[in-house]
Amino acid sequence: MYIQGLILSDQLEWFDKMSSRLFIRLVIDLSSLFILIRFIYFRNYKRTDLFLTFFVFNVVIFLITYLLNKVEMSMGAAFGLFAVFSMLRYRTEGISAKDMTYLFLSIAIGLIAAISKGGWDDLSLFAIIILVVTYLLESGLLIKKEHYKSITYENIKLITPDKSEELILDLKTRTGLNIHRVEIKEIDFLKDATLMTIYYYPDEN
Repeated sequence: MYIQGLILSDQLEWFDKMSSRLFIRLVIDLSSLFILIRFIYFRNYKRTDLFLTFFVFNVVIFLITYLLNKVEMSMGAAFGLFAVFSMLRYRTEGISAKDMTYLFLSIAIGLIAAISKGGWDDLSLFAIIILVVTYLLESGLLIKKEHYKSITYENIKLITPDKSEELILDLKTRTGLNIHRVEIKEIDFLKDATLMTIYYYPDEN
């Protein structure tokens, strides 16, 4: 009975330690992800349809990696699992490069929170670095932010290189966007139309 009591006591102590460690890491993980998605991603792209995707991927990768890490999973295996999840794509709907980047960040935050050997302070520092760098890149403070749209344009007389200024002026007048360059994708001489990508700065008039 004494030996069984010691075993039970050790198990309860291990469970308490694991629970507190898991809870702290999960709180840091979800808090970081919430800031990333709600205050950076949503602020820039105004989309909520992928919120479930970001959070589910994050929580699943966190729990799986954390549980596997209890059996001394190697760092290589952890990043192999990370690569498998980061390469997943939905068959029913295409995901843009920006959305895939945020999905990548969601998985990375969950992975770091699960396998980091440091304490809560180290984990918080890693999360802050990711959030600050992402915010700076999205805010345009480091690099001027550029948006683009694909359009069909019918006045193909203006697509020649010597009339590039006239083309941009015409596009600015029609769209009201501060277009600074265009890229010709396809030309259809039968329909007198061209498919092009216009690039513009969203915060300027």
